[in-house]
Amino acid sequence: MGFTLEKVVPWGRSFDEYVAMFTLSETDLAGRILGCGDGPAAFNAVLTKRGGNVVSFDPLYRFSPQDIRRRIMETYPEVMRQTRANKEKFIWTQMKTVEELGQIRMAAMESFLADYQHGADRYVAGELPRLPFSTGQFDLAVCSHLLFLYSEQLSEDFHIESIEELCRVAGEVRIFPLLELGSKPSRHLPVVENRLKEAGYAVSITPVPYEFQRGGNQMMSIKPNEPSE
Repeated sequence: MGFTLEKVVPWGRSFDEYVAMFTLSETDLAGRILGCGDGPAAFNAVLTKRGGNVVSFDPLYRFSPQDIRRRIMETYPEVMRQTRANKEKFIWTQMKTVEELGQIRMAAMESFLADYQHGADRYVAGELPRLPFSTGQFDLAVCSHLLFLYSEQLSEDFHIESIEELCRVAGEVRIFPLLELGSKPSRHLPVVENRLKEAGYAVSITPVPYEFQRGGNQMMSIKPNEPSE
């Protein structure tokens, strides 16, 4: 079975959440950015309005705006229900209530849908671990709520292949969060980190000014090692 819209839980985060999750500076935002696994996030729409240079990559973009909207409206109530049932797994400081969370996320997805209709060249359909971009095309690649989060579904080798492919097309890769579903540290994290270092990458794990999933306040940064003098 291939990728189908019925398998997707479309859930888009806001521009401000991206800035906090990936500690994006104004210098970062002025560069060439790839958002991998963006789904219906508002990051591309808002950054483009600010004059930024950003491309989003996700299998969701195979579908029409109408189909994506339909799927959002189908899944939104269930996501809200599950969030209410698991409130203790989240930190309710930046977003105070489940209702506020829903409003912020729906606003982000509406921003995406409005932009998606007119920015087809900035929304590229496809799936990791292969990217249809040239080597060094981007200064920074960010990957939100895909790698590590779905550790049960995606193998260690898939993570390493995907990260190395992201490193091929971007000068730096940042991944958030480092937890898997269930709010526990990714089972793949130690092995992936060690194997990337063995392959010659500089890997760092740093705190970020964002925590909604309890314990999810760290990102991984991966860069090529600087050549020794």
